Amino acid sequence: MDEHFFKSYRKTSIQGIEVLRSITLPLSKKNEFIWSAKQCRRREDDIAIVNTAMKVSFDTTDQCLIKSAQLVFGGMAAMTSEAKAASRYLIGKKWSTEILEDVCSLLVQDFPLSVDVPGGMATYRQSLAISFFYKFYLHVTQWLSESGISDLPFIETEALSATRPCIRSESKESQLYQIVSPDQPEHDLVGRPITHLSGLKHATGEAIYIDDIPLHRNEHYGTLVINRTVPYGKLLSVDPSEALAIPGVVAFFDSSSIPKDRNTFGVIEHDEFVFATEEVTTIGQTIGLIVATDALIAEKASKLVKINVEPLSPTILTIEEAIANNSYLHHCKVSSGDVEAGLTRADHIVEGEMRVGGQEHFYLETQSCLVIPKEEDEVDVFIATQAVVNMQRSISKCIGVPQNRVTVKTRRAGGSFGGKETRCILLGIPAALAAQKLRVPVRMVLNRYDDMEITGHRNPYLFRYKMGFNSDGRIIAIRISAYSNGGIAQDLGSEIICVTILSIDGTFRIPNWEIDGWACKTNLPTNTAMRGFGNPEGSIMLHTLFEIVAETTERDSVEIRQLHLYEEGDFTPTNQILTNCTIKQCWDECLANSTYHKRLQAVKQFNKNNKWKKRGIAITTTKHNLGFGDKFMCQAGALVMIHLDGSVSLNHGGMEMGQGLHTKMIQIATRVLQIPASKIYFSETASDKVPNAPPTCGSMSADLNGMAIINACDILMERLLPYKSANPNGSWESWITAAYFDQINLSAVGFYSYFDPIYSFASNSGSHTKYTSFGAACSEVEIDCLTGDHSVLRTDIVMDVGESLNPAIDIGQIEGAFVQGYGLFVMEELLHSREGHLLTKGPSMYKIPTMNDIPREFHVSILRGSSNPRAVYSSKGIGEPPMTLATSAFFAIRNAISDARREKNLSTDFRFDSPATAERIRIACENEFSVTPTSVTENDSKCYSTWSINV
Repeated sequence: MDEHFFKSYRKTSIQGIEVLRSITLPLSKKNEFIWSAKQCRRREDDIAIVNTAMKVSFDTTDQCLIKSAQLVFGGMAAMTSEAKAASRYLIGKKWSTEILEDVCSLLVQDFPLSVDVPGGMATYRQSLAISFFYKFYLHVTQWLSESGISDLPFIETEALSATRPCIRSESKESQLYQIVSPDQPEHDLVGRPITHLSGLKHATGEAIYIDDIPLHRNEHYGTLVINRTVPYGKLLSVDPSEALAIPGVVAFFDSSSIPKDRNTFGVIEHDEFVFATEEVTTIGQTIGLIVATDALIAEKASKLVKINVEPLSPTILTIEEAIANNSYLHHCKVSSGDVEAGLTRADHIVEGEMRVGGQEHFYLETQSCLVIPKEEDEVDVFIATQAVVNMQRSISKCIGVPQNRVTVKTRRAGGSFGGKETRCILLGIPAALAAQKLRVPVRMVLNRYDDMEITGHRNPYLFRYKMGFNSDGRIIAIRISAYSNGGIAQDLGSEIICVTILSIDGTFRIPNWEIDGWACKTNLPTNTAMRGFGNPEGSIMLHTLFEIVAETTERDSVEIRQLHLYEEGDFTPTNQILTNCTIKQCWDECLANSTYHKRLQAVKQFNKNNKWKKRGIAITTTKHNLGFGDKFMCQAGALVMIHLDGSVSLNHGGMEMGQGLHTKMIQIATRVLQIPASKIYFSETASDKVPNAPPTCGSMSADLNGMAIINACDILMERLLPYKSANPNGSWESWITAAYFDQINLSAVGFYSYFDPIYSFASNSGSHTKYTSFGAACSEVEIDCLTGDHSVLRTDIVMDVGESLNPAIDIGQIEGAFVQGYGLFVMEELLHSREGHLLTKGPSMYKIPTMNDIPREFHVSILRGSSNPRAVYSSKGIGEPPMTLATSAFFAIRNAISDARREKNLSTDFRFDSPATAERIRIACENEFSVTPTSVTENDSKCYSTWSINV
């Protein structure tokens, strides 16, 4: 096997009739040294960005004289290749420091990468190749030294850190929470850390999801026909004839199959088409639907539909292009104080930009549905959705039947994170249309690639800021323009950008604010809600400003943050008064639990002793506003039915997506009904049980549905009171029997609503939050300055959840939110081509955190002594608030980079966008083994279009 074995990517010289039976790896010889390395987007289960195997052998008489050398790299060309010029150069040379500079230059010549190289990251990949050789140089020098060879190059002790791999040590973790009073009745499960009631089914695979539902008689399968041509163009023709000719294909539906006034949908505005009509406005837009007798036939046929599109202009993909073309979906603004006066008084003024990338939901269960037609134009819709009623309403409109003929059911969703609040309509409407017209059950399940391409992501952001602050570290005024990339349609984009500017103040009191928010309209698939809903992006922007202040004033960023922390009774820029403000308690407890100040000194000493490995530590905070800005969202219903054997059927409008909502609702019912959980059962969320329910979102579902359940259970307990009083020693079953024979209604509808004056942007008054959640986190990381690799060594979190309904579930949500936030801020990167195609589709290209990315030490503490009079049993919503605490890992990385740059006498005032990928870390750690962008190609870079773009 030599350099001729690999012909191109995934192609070898093996002939069709040949079989590779074995590969023999020769043993290394005396005076021969072999070393290999690999750098990926994440450490586990990932293909390499660049990998290498290097071999050098020395003369037997002069053991510093190189006899032969091979430097082989993957990821630097279309296939694994040897750096021939660099390898040849080494032969006959002495192993000394003189070879370093020459080999580094030759490696760039061996692998000249243009800016449009497939896979991108040209500068980073060349820097990796050079850095790998330097690591090899250090390893070989060490091996030679251990062999007793003298006259070797001198290596300073601090540089040897480059040879130490990032190996995960044994994990440590702790979870601290308040246990319930010993006087609490055994049946009362509120506050107890019980296991998720479906947790065992999730672990064993017994939980039933949409595609696990057994096939129905005469069931058909639908596959979307989507636009893969250009992101913006005139739709000239659609020809399904070739697809319809395939045996097993039953029908094709497009815009001609549905009346024009029914061919639209949307949450805030009906600005999206079920099927494209005269124009295509994004890659991945639905053109039509193929229905066939099985999934494979439908998938094959969908790709045979001929779509003829004439490109139109302008095509707008990026935020900058949207700004240049004044292309916006929404604008909102908040002002507080006098920013201009504040900037005038400030000792220092800084201006700049920051990007925060989007994020894929990457739920384990892709978008799925099954629609079953029934008599009288009824349809049953089994679908993984967070918004049962929105789905019911959308299907009702598009197939032209009243909502009482559409029953939407969701037993559970295999993850959602906001991605199944609105975008599941893309499947639900076409499937219902086909089922109604063909009178057969229709199932649709998106494959992972199409799911990622067409259903939208977390909105990418661009922030432009101007800040004034004094030399003592106090911030006087901030002006921020926030731009989100909303994609082609409104969806929830206007709400998301509003949340960003309403919550960007975080936990900090700053006297003068001016915040503008624009949701940009682009020719990308419509982006949508995702966990945090605009809050994480604003949070990382604000914390970046605190880091800038700390660097400029040469103060510890912890001290700067502490100067600005909110206190009880403070007003936010939107004139919300803070009550039950616990941020100082969270902050102080996090500082103490993490031993921050002691570890900060240890980090400084480590960085002094290690040249190529650096550590950083940071503490950040979160303030999450819980509540809805629309009155209709602030309500919930429940239906509780007691059966004659004493068992209870519990129904409410919320849905289960793994967050433990149903478990908490049953816990609440045990307290009110005073019976064990074994008597209570929740089957599925259904529009015919609890109508008109708001979506399960915003971390408010336990609050809303829990209160509705209490209301229904209170009604039932009031009806049962006479029978309990008459027979105080009786059993639950005996009271039920007595009530039944006395003609007492044993079912009750519960309802709950709240209303605060809705916030007005015009007057900067009213309420946009019901209550506020706080938290703090401290993270320590270690980075490799030569590769950009990193590891989270430890994270400590203190979170205010009020009086927890279920500490086990709440701590699980805190840990899960942190890791997902870590993915957003550090690892996960969405890349698009200049032609509007998503490049990072599927698990091979898009990387979410794995077990190896969880902090080695992970300590979570629920703040004690906190209560919340505005929610069920003094609890607080927990799904979203901890997400932003992952900024602590991002800023720990930033601080480590700052130390590396400081050591090289480089400015610590550097732009550092999110996510903090290995590429961004390595490029920010400028050193003698960095390749500058100007040396990437000898050709004028203006002649090229980059492989990917920042949208």
